[in-house]
Amino acid sequence: MDTSSTNKEKILVIGGGFAGLNFAQQLFGNKAYDITLIDKNNYNYFTPLLYQVATSFLEPSSISYPFRKLFRNKGIRFRLAELQKVDTTTQTVYLSDGELKYDHLVFATGTKTNFFGKESVQKNAISLKEIDDALSMRNELLRTLEKAVIEKDLVERKKLLTIVIAGGGPTGVEVAGMLAEMRKYILAKDYPELKGAEGDIYIVDGLPVLLAPMSDKSHKDAYDILAKLGVKIKLNAFVDNYENGQVKFVNGDVIDTRTFIWAAGVTGITFDGIPETSLGPGKRMVTDVYNRVKGFNNVWAIGDISYQQTDEVYPKGHPQLAQPAIQQGTTLGKNFRRLAKGQPMKPFKYFDRGDMAIIGRNHAVADLLKHKLHLRGFLALMSWLFIHVVSLVNYTNKIRTLYNWMVAYLTKDQSLRMIFRSGRSGQLN
Repeated sequence: MDTSSTNKEKILVIGGGFAGLNFAQQLFGNKAYDITLIDKNNYNYFTPLLYQVATSFLEPSSISYPFRKLFRNKGIRFRLAELQKVDTTTQTVYLSDGELKYDHLVFATGTKTNFFGKESVQKNAISLKEIDDALSMRNELLRTLEKAVIEKDLVERKKLLTIVIAGGGPTGVEVAGMLAEMRKYILAKDYPELKGAEGDIYIVDGLPVLLAPMSDKSHKDAYDILAKLGVKIKLNAFVDNYENGQVKFVNGDVIDTRTFIWAAGVTGITFDGIPETSLGPGKRMVTDVYNRVKGFNNVWAIGDISYQQTDEVYPKGHPQLAQPAIQQGTTLGKNFRRLAKGQPMKPFKYFDRGDMAIIGRNHAVADLLKHKLHLRGFLALMSWLFIHVVSLVNYTNKIRTLYNWMVAYLTKDQSLRMIFRSGRSGQLN
């Protein structure tokens, strides 16, 4: 039994995404705390590039890295498990493989896909939230193309080659741009049987613009770039359901497709033991200026799961993006270091570094300096590339990603379009 941590305060961190990892990194080697990070995966992954794994432009190892290697000799424990229930009275968490006591509990669980109660969409659409989703989407896209190759019925083949993406945010726009590039440069080379075949790529959203949180210039640029790439854009359009190969809209419109990608929203993950009174809009945990969860003194929430109204610039909570999660994790980690020294905590203040999105291989849009500076084209593309490479967790990831991007840019191609199946999901149909 390890007795060296007997007198240390026990911190449990639930989730190893941007928020959880940056919190843990601030406490590497800290002597005051016994820290355990709990995650259902044994690796951290870079969510903004999931869509590039899903569209065969990056391999999973380029954007992921094992926790145990990250925490090697850093004084952080790792537990591969899922949280099932919290007992805040006895300060115990119940996991899928046992239970642990805590002095402080830090939620960094992120979010899950929000299907807005549309059961047919949840059952039949492709979502993109984790590495497993990305690999599933990649396999499904490639399998569908193989089916289209041998399909003799032209109507059914068009349905197989039509893709509908719901959600006009960064994920939806970036997926649409990447798929349009694949269709333009790769389809005829890899699938000569489909040359001249009919099929469209749609992006649909209930709002009147794409990339709604960004500037008007970015709205227009995103629309113009996607339209130029041949993507059909359908705005002010609300999806009603998706079944039997048909996306049906509230206004009665229908699009026939065998591939429907849902990137239209997220919601918080809830846990038994955290009462409804501690939750706000989107099932996010309401937190104070220090990211302490409402109703508790020793339960904290950071990143997407935190709903913090104390920032006057963001009265409806911070955007559920990487930067707020990174900054909240870093700030809370530093505050725990202050607490260990008997110093007062500092309130969280978000510094907005801007928003950006890449659209295809040559185009990007960026709003920097609190949307005062708008970039598009090559400068925006270089900014996007730099920020994403710098943000990757390890030099190995940075080198792999840069190499794959260089190959894709110079050759307008990639060599990652393989369908990998486990023994339990090895059927083509």
